[in-house]
Parts: sequence; structure tokens; C-alpha cells
Amino acid sequence: MLEGKAMIKETDMPVKMQIHAMACASRALDLYDVLDCISIAAHIKKEFDKIYGGAWQCVVGSNFGCYFTHTQETFIYFALGTLYFLIFKGAAS
Repeated sequence: MLEGKAMIKETDMPVKMQIHAMACASRALDLYDVLDCISIAAHIKKEFDKIYGGAWQCVVGSNFGCYFTHTQETFIYFALGTLYFLIFKGAAS
């Protein structure tokens, strides 16, 4: 539905992974109500854990702040429709 309409705000992911992140978010929005951010985030996290190994984190919402450390080349922050998506793999401290 919204695939191809995402606007990347910040990323250090390889392009192929960026495309996968945005497509996964679009599919999640087709499956869940736009207000069900927890289910949307869980869907994306589970897919990334399955494809790229565990420890992925996903935050979805229309208004949030965050501060975190991530593994290099695993971070993307983008807007899709009215929601913002933050996907990253946590870094060892």
C-alpha cells in the first residue's frame, strides 16, 4: 500500500537492508491498524531477528524521542505515512 513512499531521515544501513526495512514496515501496515504500533513494531522486529539474527529493536510511533547505541550499519529512521520507524540492532556496551 505505502511501499515506495517512505522518507528516510537518517541511516547507516546498506541500501539492500534499507529497502527491506521499508518494505517490511509497509507490509506490517497492511496487516495491522495504524494505531496498533506495538503489533507493527513486533512484526518488524521478528522479521529482522529471523533474517539478520537476534537483538533487533524497533520503535514505531508518531511522536517519540530516543537515545541509544547501535551496531554499525544496522540503523534506520524513516517516516511512512503518519508514522515514524526506528529500527536498529543493539550494541554491546
